[in-house]
Order: sequence, then C-alpha cells, then structure tokens
Amino acid sequence: MKKMLDGVGVGAVIFNKDGKLFVAKRGPKARSERGKWECPGGGLERFEEFGECIEREFKEEFGAEINFIRVFGVINHTIPEEDKHWVAIAALCELQSGTPKIMEPEKCSEIGWYSLDQIGKMPHSVVFDHGLMQILRDYKSKI
Repeated sequence: MKKMLDGVGVGAVIFNKDGKLFVAKRGPKARSERGKWECPGGGLERFEEFGECIEREFKEEFGAEINFIRVFGVINHTIPEEDKHWVAIAALCELQSGTPKIMEPEKCSEIGWYSLDQIGKMPHSVVFDHGLMQILRDYKSKI
C-alpha cells in the first residue's frame, strides 16, 4: 500500500519595501530540514482557508500580523531522504502590524530580510529548489 502525503503546508511570501524577502532558519526541533532557510509557514488544518492558516501560523511563530493577499504558487515539496512529502502553498502576504520576532526558538533559530541572491547562497529548503526561487524571480521582474 502506498503512503499518503504528510500534509499541505502554507508559507508566507513577504517582501519589504526594499524588495527583500522575509525568511526563517529552521531550528533544532523543526519537523524536517533543520538548519535550512525558508519562507515561514505551517500545516493547513482541516477546513481551514489558506489565508487563515498563514495568518495564524505567522502570529504564533513571529508575533506579528500579516494579511494574506493570494496564492502565489504551488510546489511539490518532496524530501525522500527524510521520507517526507508535502504540497506547499506559497501565499503572497504583507506585513500588517508588529515587528517579527522568534516566538518558538526550538522551531526557528534565526529570521531576517534577504535578497533572492543572498538566499540562493544560503542553505535553503528544497521548496526553493523545487520551483519557489524561479516563481519569486519571475514575480520580482514584473514589479
């Protein structure tokens, strides 16, 4: 019998006024990809809307309010060496209020605003390699 997906995750794609992307480094007790940088997010709960999910997760993890704008992309997030398979929904969002800070240090060890070139040189999650980096570059070229 084939194993089912581990779940659906929603990640926040948030650019600041300087065109830098907010990313978080996965902490020592993260479910997977520890030490890798990614757009922060979390698992979609049953009957939850994408926007509700990412707004809730961001508030819990970073103590700041964001607004969901729209689905930005969908990535097949597979990590065979960790036996993980998620569908990752990239959600374009904007910071509404507050300054993001780490609320769950066991899950997240660092945060910051970085250019796409900087992120490309950092150890980043497979979601970036599986399509998010190209989606982000295409988006930035249009704004």
